[in-house]
Parts: sequence; structure tokens; C-alpha cells
Amino acid sequence: MLIFVFITFFASFFFVFLSGKVDDFVREQMNTVIDRSQEMITNMYRGNIDPKIIMGLQTDETSMMYNIFYTDEGNYSTASEKINAMPNLSIQISENMRKQTALQKQVEHYTYENDENKAYYAINILSDDFAFVTVVTSEYRMNYRETLLSTVVNITVFVVGLFFVVLMIWMASLIHPLNQIRNYIEKVKLGEDAELRVNRNDEIGELAEAIISMRQELLRQERVKEEMIHNISHDLKTPIATIKSYGESIKDGVYPYGTLEKSVDVIIKNAERLEKKVYSLLYLNRVDYLVSQNTGEKETNMKEVVEEVLQALIMIRSDIQIETDMKDVYFYGSYEPWRITIENIMDNALRYAKDVIKITVDEDEVTIYNNGSQISEERLATLFKPFEKGQGGQFGIGLSIVHKVTSANGYIVSGENMPDGVIFRIYREHKKEGRESRRKQKNDSKKGVSS
Repeated sequence: MLIFVFITFFASFFFVFLSGKVDDFVREQMNTVIDRSQEMITNMYRGNIDPKIIMGLQTDETSMMYNIFYTDEGNYSTASEKINAMPNLSIQISENMRKQTALQKQVEHYTYENDENKAYYAINILSDDFAFVTVVTSEYRMNYRETLLSTVVNITVFVVGLFFVVLMIWMASLIHPLNQIRNYIEKVKLGEDAELRVNRNDEIGELAEAIISMRQELLRQERVKEEMIHNISHDLKTPIATIKSYGESIKDGVYPYGTLEKSVDVIIKNAERLEKKVYSLLYLNRVDYLVSQNTGEKETNMKEVVEEVLQALIMIRSDIQIETDMKDVYFYGSYEPWRITIENIMDNALRYAKDVIKITVDEDEVTIYNNGSQISEERLATLFKPFEKGQGGQFGIGLSIVHKVTSANGYIVSGENMPDGVIFRIYREHKKEGRESRRKQKNDSKKGVSS
């Protein structure tokens, strides 16, 4: 496509623009040649050289440029055959000479043209009894024009050829790494071992690095999922085995935990544990559907959500002091997904907090702080990825559900280390910008800078 556009441009330039300019350029060059020839004759005449001697020097019959001399004795030229080939030339010269004499112009350029010939000439009137005309023949003009066009064509062909070679080299430099990337993707798709090396610093190199990074991330996630599935299988197997063994024992009249009531309590406890784990897995798969049911018109009072979650979880750790600062703030989205979101963050906070949890519900922002241990930088980078389980974690599903719900409703969730704990924030992007702006204004005011 590039070659086609390039050749089309040159063809248009050559046949439309250049062809019209060539004739103008040829005429200017012919006039320049005529002026140089006439300058020599003019200098000889003004040097008091006898006009007959001057006329005698112009005897080159083979030249494509000739002179016609006009004296008080008549006109003279050695190119009578060429003049006869252009029968109207003498008449046109005579008419133009009379006009030029009347206008008192010494030198004037003219063009002669008929069906077969085109010539350029200049009339030079040196005195009342001596004038001459220099004529450039059609053959000279055509030869010059063909030579010029041939030169232009050769240059054009050279430039196009050079451009074509450079373009082919450039295309080869693009196609080869793209083929490498395609072969790499094909091998990855088939599950084969693949290696990609593209030593480029342009967009293709960045693409190759992104694909390699993507594959490494997919392999890492696959390993995490396999490990998580193994852990989930183990976690599910333990309560199932407990329920089964206790049930069989009770059926046989044996009470493993001493009494029937205590043994049944163990079965119920493990069933609840099993139910909670299965529910988390099912909810992770259902969260996209639940969020999609929101038409964009539903809003949820986050203060009410937090209050309900606290009522359900407040007795889990009675040693924790929970401080709240909440306003009636409405978030986009349905009630149930937001309840699960707050519940998962609170469950995480209760697990790690030492003795204090602070909850703030403000305009377009919810923050939940706990004074537990800080999170490692490596863990912060994967905090909301599914099946990423931190120290003391359970399934690695809770925070991934939080991320899904918040992003689906147009909010952002982040976890940050504080000097004496960890804080989770749920906010809209403009809220973050406003908070940073207010922080900047506050800092500026402290420095005495008008903001």
C-alpha cells in the first residue's frame, strides 16, 4: 500500500505538475542561451568591429542556433534552409521588429510556433542600421527537453528504487519479529515450551515484553489456582470427613465427643464451616451476575450496610474497640453485593487488628482502618487477585470479591500501609483527586502560599 501511494504520488507529480513546468523551464533556459550568444555579438559590435566581419564569423551551418542579421543593405543568414522550413518566421520577425523599434526596446524575446515547429528567438536592435535575431531551433529545444526529462525520470526511478529497497528492509524488520511473536503464541496455545527473544526498543519490543509478562503472569496464576484448588480440596475434605465419621459413630451408638449433644454440635460446626467455604466459592462466580442486574439506577446507603455488618460481626472479637464516623452516603449498586464487600473487609480487619478498628463513611468514600501488622509490598501488589492468600488468610477469595464489586460499580478499592496499621479505601476517582487537591492546599497554606 505504501509503495502504491508513493508511486502514485510521483506519477501525479511527474505527469501533472512537472510536465507543465518543464516547458516553462526549457523556455527560460533557451532564452538564457540566446542572451549569452547575443552578448558576444553585442560586445563585438560595440567594440567597433566591422559588422561584415561579425556576420562572417557566424558560419556554423550545423548549429541548432543561428543568427539573422539586418543591415541597411538587407538581411543575411547562413541558415537559409532552416528559415525556409519556417515560412512564417520572417514575417513574424519583421512585424515584431517594427513594434519593438516603435517601443524603443533593444532586446525582446519571442516564441514562434506552428503545427510542426516551435522555436524561440530574440530580436536585438543595436542601431538604426544594424540589428540581429538569434533563433533556437525546434530540434535544439526538443533535444534539451528530452535530456532534461530523461534526467528527471532517472532521478525519479532511482529515488523510487531506493525507497523500495529501504521499505523492503523496514518491512522485513517488522515481519520477522511479528512472525516470532505469532509462533510464540501458537506454541503457548498448544501448551508447548516456548521462548521469545525480540531485541527491539520500539512498540514491537514492548508488545513482545508484554506478551512474555502476560504468559508469566498466567503461569503464576495457574500455579496459584492449582495450589488453591489443592488447599480447598483439603479444607473441604476435613469437615466432610469429620461430619461423616461423627455421623457413622452416632449411628453406631458411639458419641466421639462424650455426649450426643456435643457430638452433634461438632457436626453442625463443621457443616457451617463447610457451608461458608462453599458459599464463598459460589459467590465469587455469581458476583458478576449480581452486579450486572443493577440497572445503574439502584443506590445503596453505605451507612446502613456498615451498621448491619457490625451487628453481625461485633461479637466475634469483643476485645476489639470499633470506632465509627459515618454519614448517610449513597453508593451506586445493589445492597447485597455491597454488604458482602464490607463484610469481607471487616472480616479481614477483625482477623488482623490488635485492638482498634476505625470506620469512616464520607462522601463517595468508605475507609476501614485496623491497627494490625503492616502488609508486605509483595503482598500489596497481589492483594485483590483471586486465590492469593496472605499469612493467616483462608481462601484468598474475599478480597477478590471486593475488587469485583467495587470495579463493576465504578469505584476503586485500595489497601495501604499506615504508620501504625493498615487502611482499606473504597472511593470514586474524582474523590481521590479532590482529596489530593485538599491535601495540597493544606500543605501550601502551611508554607504561606496562597492556593
